Amino acid sequence: STSFAKLSIVLSLLRNAFGPSDVPPGAVVLVLAALLTGYVMLPVGREVAEAAAPALARVDPASAWSLRGTNAQALISALSAAKEPVRGFLDRNSGAAERGTFLSLLQQRTPEAQHAGLSEHDFTVVLPAFFVTELKEALQLGFLLLLPFFVLDLVIASLLSALGMHGLPTSSVALPFKLLLFVSIDGFRTLIEALVTGYR
Repeated sequence: STSFAKLSIVLSLLRNAFGPSDVPPGAVVLVLAALLTGYVMLPVGREVAEAAAPALARVDPASAWSLRGTNAQALISALSAAKEPVRGFLDRNSGAAERGTFLSLLQQRTPEAQHAGLSEHDFTVVLPAFFVTELKEALQLGFLLLLPFFVLDLVIASLLSALGMHGLPTSSVALPFKLLLFVSIDGFRTLIEALVTGYR
């Protein structure tokens, strides 16, 4: 229920756009996606901590590791309170069409849900809707990222063909120009800013 999936997909597609050069390395992509996820989820984490604090304050320090009696009730209350900020984040960042689809699917698969007063803002609806929305937006961003690199590949391939240099691999010749293009438009900063600020 975090932004990691979308961020890692977009950054991986960007990595693939540079060609088979392994630039940047896959480990760097995962670390950057994890760091950006921390930036996106930081406000939600604070809300979760604030919501769960009153219930956690009732946990007996002398038997904090015991999940019985008062401790169990306090932990259940903390989890229940902490769920609401997460639900709100998922709800704000999931598409209305996706929420409607999963509400309809839930009602079809479990007839009792029709009489339970479920809405498209319930946790069981917004969680899958959020992930599908993330995948859709990641692919949309990926298309916008890949398109200029694809055009550049076509231009380089046409130039090499016109010059009769059929033995040169297009990807190797295009890589410096792709890097120059991406750096000249300050691509990493622009992409990261768009990704992080795109969450509500």
